Parts: sequence; structure tokens; C-alpha cells
Amino acid sequence: MKKLISALMVCAMILTLGACGGEKQETNSDVLKVGMECNYAPYNWSQPDDSNGAVPIANVENMYTNGYDVQVALKIAESMGKEIEIYAYEWDSLVPAVQSGNLDMIIAGMSPTDERKEKIDFSENYYTSNLVVITKAGELTDVKTIADLAGKKIAAQSGTSHLEALESQTEAQVNEIADFTTMFMALSAGTIDGYVSEEPTAMAVCADEAYSYVPFVNNDTGFKVPMEDTSIAVGVKKESELLEGINNFVNGFDQDVQKALMEEMVALSPSEE
Repeated sequence: MKKLISALMVCAMILTLGACGGEKQETNSDVLKVGMECNYAPYNWSQPDDSNGAVPIANVENMYTNGYDVQVALKIAESMGKEIEIYAYEWDSLVPAVQSGNLDMIIAGMSPTDERKEKIDFSENYYTSNLVVITKAGELTDVKTIADLAGKKIAAQSGTSHLEALESQTEAQVNEIADFTTMFMALSAGTIDGYVSEEPTAMAVCADEAYSYVPFVNNDTGFKVPMEDTSIAVGVKKESELLEGINNFVNGFDQDVQKALMEEMVALSPSEE
């Protein structure tokens, strides 16, 4: 738990320092500028060194990032003969940063929803997951389906399909919260009963036995969601010439390889003791 809280505090610092915007960065055709929160384990997180294949965060001094998204970004860049620079951005700033050209791509556990597709283009999916609810161990034991969330204080992140699904498909007391760090802290403090996340994130958090999650199955016991809402893809600027190269990699990225990489990142993520 100490390790997780420390990591969350570091992530909060990163989001303050690297919130985005600013002047347009210089372009280097041999370097891919990749944006993510560096705050969404096991997809991406921050750490103070380059262990286990972590890479520097370009806009936060002396900090590094690792996770499923980071490793996928490295693989995409290698397949295209390029290097990467990873930037820590607040979630709501990622799409505008790609639109403005400050970033070349978003690799941040982002779902290719219809609303986002109006603003940017997306690659083929590089992972698909279930939506679950993280809670404290021993709590929400009566919840077997999303109907059982009625009256419970459940949070979801602002600006996500998680929030839309929670609001439209349950009778929970919905709490809209800006980021996963704040949701975790609210759960720890007891101000909410649980929060919606994708299953890999829940696996990472629940490596700490003080927490558990309700293992909903999409379109069965869980939320009714289209595949694009529980899949993740690489976001790029409209009509970006990078999209073809990204898809060439993703189309050969076997699902068994995806699963093995995710399991590895869950084991390495900051919630591990």
C-alpha cells in the first residue's frame, strides 16, 4: 500500500507539471511524440528510474513511465524505424494536443468512441477488456450484476464512456471524478463504495489485498457497451500519414501476445508490493 500511495502522489505531481497546452513543440520526423496520463496502471504509470524498460517522461524532469501503453508505443516505434518521446498530459488535454500537433499520437488506454472519432482518427484496437467496479475487500459482496449497484456510491472518470454507462444503465449514486488517482483516494477514504475501471487496472489495484473488484462481464452481468468502448486504440490527427504504419503493427499484434504483455505489466505495476 505504501508503494501505491507513493506512486499516486508522484502521478498527481506529474499531472500538475505536465498538464499540456503551451507552445507547439518542434517537429522531428524520426521521433514520435506520444501522450498519455502516466497515471493509469497497468496501462501507464510513473516511476523514478528506468527499470524494467521504463522510458523518460519528456516534460517532467527526472521521471520515467512504464506500462502496457509504453511497451506498445516502443513496439510501434521500432516497427516504423522511429524513436519515441512520451509526454504526461491530463486526460481531457490529450485529444486537443493531437489536433494541434503537439502530439503525434495518443497511446493511453483510450477507447475509439464515436464522439472521439469526430475529432481524431484511430488505429485498429490493440487491447479489449471488461468494465468492472473496484471496491474495498469485503465490500459490495452482494453485487453480482450492475442492477445490484442501485443506491451504491459509485464513481467514474469524467469524459469517459465509463461515466456514460454508469449514468445510463444503473441506479447507483453516481460520482463524477476527474482522474483515477482521486477515485482511488475517495475509495480509500470511504467517500465512495467503488469506481468503474477496466479489468487490467482493477487487477493491478487489487494486488493489494485490501481491495477487490466485482468481475462484471460486458453485455452479460455487466455494462452493455459496444466493443469500441471497451477496446483501446492509438489516436492520431485526422488524415495522419502515421496511421498506416501503426495499423501494420497492430494487425500483427496477436491477442495471445497482448494478453501476455498485459499480465507482465500488471505484475510490474506500482500496486504490487
